[in-house]
Amino acid sequence: MTVEMPQLVVDDDVVDFTQQLVRIRSVYDPVAGTDESAAAELVVSKMREFGWAPTVTEVAPGRPNVVADVDGGGGPGPILAFEGHLDVVTEGNMATWTVDPYGGEIRDGRLYGRGSADMKSGVAAMLYAVRALQLAGPFAGRIRVMALIDEEGMMLGAKHLAASGGLEGVDGVIVCEPEEGEICTSAKGALRVRVDMHGKMAHGAMPQHGRNPLPAVARLAAWCGDYQDKLQAETGTHPHLGDVYVTPTVLSGGSLEQMNVIPAVATVALDVRTVPGVDHAKIVEAVTDAANDLAAAAGVTAEVAVIDDRPSVEVDPDHPMVRALAEAHRAVTGEEPRYGGVPGSTDGTVLTRDAGVATVVYGPGGKWIAHQSDEYVEVDEIRRATAVFAEAARRFLSRVVE
Repeated sequence: MTVEMPQLVVDDDVVDFTQQLVRIRSVYDPVAGTDESAAAELVVSKMREFGWAPTVTEVAPGRPNVVADVDGGGGPGPILAFEGHLDVVTEGNMATWTVDPYGGEIRDGRLYGRGSADMKSGVAAMLYAVRALQLAGPFAGRIRVMALIDEEGMMLGAKHLAASGGLEGVDGVIVCEPEEGEICTSAKGALRVRVDMHGKMAHGAMPQHGRNPLPAVARLAAWCGDYQDKLQAETGTHPHLGDVYVTPTVLSGGSLEQMNVIPAVATVALDVRTVPGVDHAKIVEAVTDAANDLAAAAGVTAEVAVIDDRPSVEVDPDHPMVRALAEAHRAVTGEEPRYGGVPGSTDGTVLTRDAGVATVVYGPGGKWIAHQSDEYVEVDEIRRATAVFAEAARRFLSRVVE
């Protein structure tokens, strides 16, 4: 027989703390002199206020990871981790905003600002959720709370944490990204490839004396469409992640100031998004073969470089952590949980890849509002996610990990 436990009490200060985080411009912007350090200091201060002892590790100058372990005082047990990132993307064109991107303004039940959804509210919610569970009394095991840097970049924070053994003994990680109430048990892979075509510079009036790499680059960009069709036919559509995509995102070569010059080098960059079961090595091999063939036909040479390689990841919906999260969502919201997938990759991708730990993604905010002007999160959703996180932790730590 299942006995329902009373809901944990969540401190409404979680909303105020979200506002404080949003008011910090934690864009990594060396020119403007901003980074994650001020947001990290605020998180460290809050953790110490809660009586925790955070560890601050500078991954890069001015860019610290913050990690705290909270012991339940109820004896040995599993370790559950919550993870969020401290950096945000740039606000972009200020003229497209109708609110101050760093004002943290609440209007009509919505908290506005860059990072309000992605993911200052998730960071606040995980801190206050763990505090609620701690105040409710002893629990078995431990909770690790992790606020990392550079998720919007090359995920240096997650890579450093995994490489330094920061996930040792952890039984599962809840990544608190904005997913609009969905429990995301899968995330797309991301493979970024750069292809440089090397030719020979010449005068535009005498192209016969040069070797123009631009046509080969253009043909490779066009080849991507046919190759994408082939991959989609072979792989099929994932129920939560959709299709594989092979997208040329950058084309460069020559200069508008020197239109009478055949360039020596032209470049195409590819952003490949994959689903479970797709072999990234085979994709790199296919791109390399196509680039070499097209380059040879044009009398130029090709150089292929993998810029980043993040696999698609998936966790079993029956994993104890996922089950606990689903039960918590049901208990707090009164609704059946919805399952989905992350259209991009998260820090959880790296944590699973590099540390082998199971990750699931769930958090306040809409998944489609991230990186947009007038980004916002529903205030009620912050409170609700905090309660779900607290309840999920309680349920997970009260059972034996299978």
